[in-house]
Amino acid sequence: MTDLQINQTDPWKRLEKEADRFQQPTLHLKALLSDHNRFDLFSKKSAGIFFDYSRQRVDENTMALLFELAKKARIMEKFNDMMNGKKVNVTENRAALHTATRNLSGKPIHVDGQDVMPELERVKEDLRSFSEKIHQGKIKGSTGRPFSHAVVIGIGGSYLGTEFVATALSSFADKNIRIHFLSNVDFHNFDAIKRKIDPLETLFISISKSNTTAETLANEKQAWEYLKNAGLDPSKHFVSVTGKDSPPSAIVKKSLQTFHMFDYIGGRYSVSSAVGGLPLSLFLGFDRFCAFLEGASEMDTHARTASIENNLPLIAALIDTWNNNFLKYTALGIIPYASPLSKLAPHIQQLYMESNGKSVTTEGKTLNIRSGWIVFGEPGTNAQHSFFQLAHQGMAFPIDFIGVIHPQYEETHCLSKGVTNHQELWANLISQPQALAMGKADADPTKSFSGNRPSSTLVLNDLSPENVGKLLSFYEARTLFQAFLWDINPFDQFGVELGKVLAGNIRKQMAKKNENNAHQLNTNNPISDFYLNALFSGNI
Repeated sequence: MTDLQINQTDPWKRLEKEADRFQQPTLHLKALLSDHNRFDLFSKKSAGIFFDYSRQRVDENTMALLFELAKKARIMEKFNDMMNGKKVNVTENRAALHTATRNLSGKPIHVDGQDVMPELERVKEDLRSFSEKIHQGKIKGSTGRPFSHAVVIGIGGSYLGTEFVATALSSFADKNIRIHFLSNVDFHNFDAIKRKIDPLETLFISISKSNTTAETLANEKQAWEYLKNAGLDPSKHFVSVTGKDSPPSAIVKKSLQTFHMFDYIGGRYSVSSAVGGLPLSLFLGFDRFCAFLEGASEMDTHARTASIENNLPLIAALIDTWNNNFLKYTALGIIPYASPLSKLAPHIQQLYMESNGKSVTTEGKTLNIRSGWIVFGEPGTNAQHSFFQLAHQGMAFPIDFIGVIHPQYEETHCLSKGVTNHQELWANLISQPQALAMGKADADPTKSFSGNRPSSTLVLNDLSPENVGKLLSFYEARTLFQAFLWDINPFDQFGVELGKVLAGNIRKQMAKKNENNAHQLNTNNPISDFYLNALFSGNI
């Protein structure tokens, strides 16, 4: 970009007029969908994903302007810069190379003149070797019993992506290891896990890029004491994933083995690194983790090489921008009609909102347009019985519907109302986007639906490791394309830090009170002091 922000360019201003045009009744989705060619014009298939955006509030003119906007913002150039190792994380002077973790081309990728691929391949080989030794019983707990549980200790990007993939592929987990996620510092999380595991057969995986995350350090210590109290040698039950140059915590120093991630891999983009690779290789097997990487790599290549007019994640990102900045929607719903994708929305929630919830440009200037929106979701058909009343009659918001043609399990031929469960699921998947778009007039206003509510539908043939990898990469690229259009940095998260600083000050008061019960709690904030006194007195 020049000194102009994207909203000061000609394509943006023309899109503002285009948004005014779409207030006309003749451009209601009911009218747009009457065109029998619309489905062919506004759907694409590539890299194993079918993407239908025919029920978005766009026409050919809208899309042409959005493609022009993408060119003006140099989106593809920025995406290529990222994949080539340029330091696109400008606030931290870092590259952003999560895609390098699944670079299968054999080509080098350089940062500061150094090819990063040999080190990434070394980490991958370490993952293969360690996971196979666990599965073969060559590495066991301190009493000689094989591991049957793996507990991931980590918060935010240290677990959300991994939990999404592990949940999506749990039907492939045949290595006799159950996986658990200890993310929340709330002791309820740890206590619930303790009820499910046998300490003699449990491996804890501590994941922290910096080794300074307070919640992770607290849970590390709880797990270490739990193992000691069970009469075990905790060092034989701990492994870690951390930044190569991060100072290790006391517990990380004593762990069985440490696997490295690197400063060019952000937490929320780290599931294809050792952060996800270690627990997923234990849970699913290393070969299935590699198949997941192959799928992500295929979508990475599509996002990088497809033309703007045929690029699935880019088209999705441009429509997101249209819905957000021009049609003024404030949220995106992600509704997968497949229970294994139940953890997709929480992962994309962090990926998108932490990446794109920014208020300054890459040049440090105040961003004068809205970036980001609320992302939430729930699997269908559950969502229909939860918040679809709002979707149909209340505040409108765009929705991603996701369908899977072949379920992971063989379905019994049990019919209800003449159809199988999977067919019933698809009946709802097909009908809901249409109902949102078309609406229904009724003399009774409580039964009247305005329609004109936009959605897209993504379809996968199945939920194989490869396809789950493609889905992950699709949402990552989509998030980044939108950030590059707005000219914001999607790789830092300084907004996460502010609350941590304040928590540190409050923590000091708690520590003093723990040392000396006579200490008078004082944070110089009467509201904070009220809650502190309530906690220590045990009563409000």
